[in-house]
Amino acid sequence: MRSSLLKSLLCASYMAGAALATPVAALEESLITGTMANLQLVDPYAPPVTDYAMIDGAAGDLSAYAGDVVVLNFWATWCAPCRAEMPSLQALQDELGDEGLEVVTVAFGRHNPAAMTRFWQEVGLTTLPLHLDADTSLAKGLGVIGLPHTFVLDRDGRVVAEVRGEADWAAPETLILMRAFLAE
Repeated sequence: MRSSLLKSLLCASYMAGAALATPVAALEESLITGTMANLQLVDPYAPPVTDYAMIDGAAGDLSAYAGDVVVLNFWATWCAPCRAEMPSLQALQDELGDEGLEVVTVAFGRHNPAAMTRFWQEVGLTTLPLHLDADTSLAKGLGVIGLPHTFVLDRDGRVVAEVRGEADWAAPETLILMRAFLAE
């Protein structure tokens, strides 16, 4: 009964495009379901390292996204689950980008920029950024131990949740959770 009620609530909220009224700090565990079952809420903390390199070699920093909710995804060209989830990250950006959500993708370790660009083209990505963490200091600072590994940062730049492994970032339950982060 509870499962079918939750599914109805998720579908109704998604179809209506309604934001989840519950603040992130009070999210009910029952809403962390489906593809988001691996999402772990954490006590908010500032990442110890925030810098990375952009595809053109220029320095980048997570502070550039201040005021936005950030879905920070670590991936690699050789990672099959990363390849599988990338289109859903693009769909998440397309769906919620105008609402203040930014999907920020960072390649873990050393990568050839041409191979990164080719990966993007093969997967059909058009607007997600190509960033690089060649020395893995950003990833190590956040505790990345496998790929893909994704973090949610609130509008103040604090990590508030993480997902280890592949997820469907365009699934109805994901959109409901992301809208809750946006409403916070």
